[in-house]
Amino acid sequence: MTYDYDVIVIGSGPGGEGAAMQAAKAGKRVAVVDDFPLVGGNCTHRATIPSKALRQAIQQMEDTRDFRRVDYPALLQSAASVISQQVELRRSFYERNGVPVLHGWASFTDPHTIAIKAPSGLIHTSTAAGFVIATGARPYHPPDVDFSHPRILDSDSVLRLNVTPRSMTIYGAGVVGCEYASIFRGLRIKVNLVNTRDRLLSFLDDEIVDALSYHLRENGVLIRHNEEYERVEANDEGVTLYLKSNKQIHSDYLLWANGRTGNSDNMGLETIGLERDSRGNIIVNEDYQSAQPHIYAVGDVVGYPSLASAAYDQGRFAAQHLVYGKSDDLLVKYIPTGIYTIPEISSVGLTERELTEAKVPYEVGHSLFRSLARAQISGRTVGMLKLLFHRETLAILGVHCFGSQASEIVHIGQAILAQKGEANTLMYFINTTFNYPTMAEAYRVAALNGLNRVRGRSTSHE
Repeated sequence: MTYDYDVIVIGSGPGGEGAAMQAAKAGKRVAVVDDFPLVGGNCTHRATIPSKALRQAIQQMEDTRDFRRVDYPALLQSAASVISQQVELRRSFYERNGVPVLHGWASFTDPHTIAIKAPSGLIHTSTAAGFVIATGARPYHPPDVDFSHPRILDSDSVLRLNVTPRSMTIYGAGVVGCEYASIFRGLRIKVNLVNTRDRLLSFLDDEIVDALSYHLRENGVLIRHNEEYERVEANDEGVTLYLKSNKQIHSDYLLWANGRTGNSDNMGLETIGLERDSRGNIIVNEDYQSAQPHIYAVGDVVGYPSLASAAYDQGRFAAQHLVYGKSDDLLVKYIPTGIYTIPEISSVGLTERELTEAKVPYEVGHSLFRSLARAQISGRTVGMLKLLFHRETLAILGVHCFGSQASEIVHIGQAILAQKGEANTLMYFINTTFNYPTMAEAYRVAALNGLNRVRGRSTSHE
């Protein structure tokens, strides 16, 4: 059978872009379908880029201590130029590689055919030998919460808020909740952070989580753990969150940041036998194949790890398997986590809790940023780098960072963690000459601190 395209990719976020570029460079006829009017997907338009640009603007305000013109809508505009630059860059990728972008909503009518409903309402069909679904995810909306009310927000609509609130309640203390708690408190907005669990970000190392909790509280964020909502009531004056513990929290706005749902509905997946879980994630195998072997799914629409960086690689690997029938590439064992709170957090590898449960004889090396010359020069002295390593072999087991540039600093440790044998030991950092003054010097300080613990010596860096 002759198809219109060899591969159709649905979605132009990181996962879709990775798949489309990989297939196009393999010489395949590729098209991308997206219901966004501009390429880039949720990552560019609704999530990563705008929220991180907003965070950067607030970080600069904190650095200069200039809060005279705090205006949330104006700060949102700081993201507009970044978004437009990203859109233009991504659009050029498709043009240079001869990949047409078809705008509209795609739904399957049979395993090799999709109907594309354009914004004008016109519908046309396209066929392909293979598909990659990369439609991302959206904020989860419980049915008993009225998200049509202007004072009840999610992580999409909060980026369209046209006023500066005096107070904000954030329900959900995961990555998104903690990031926005930092952002709004940086604007001197009163913040209530309601956590449904017993601690923040429990997948992180306990010491890093403790540092984040302390810093948020020091900055005035009120954190409530082990709470669940009973109901939400909103009116023109504000929002009241009623908790099952009989507490009531009133604020100008409520930001719901508790979970995400895969964008897989209204795509005709049921008609072609594709399975989804309760959160709308498409079920795939290790090669990202769905129940229909020629239809792949990648990125947030398949769930974990729900990272833009991972989605791009998943898209590449899925396209390799689709084109060649195999892919020798897999996601790296330890994917770095970047959390853009103020200060930010990043980690890769195992935590102390995991090592303790596995009965691994490990030791810890610390470097406190307040002791680093570069941190003192920049004025960003809050934070630390923490190395976990095997007590006997000195192999690096985990890298955890809290503070300025954490998401950059972690990659040095990631590179060493991925090495084999003697290349992955504490001695690399001890025997390597780092530029001075730099934040990277924290690795040498932490390594020496850890080695002295093993040898039972005191160190001035403790």
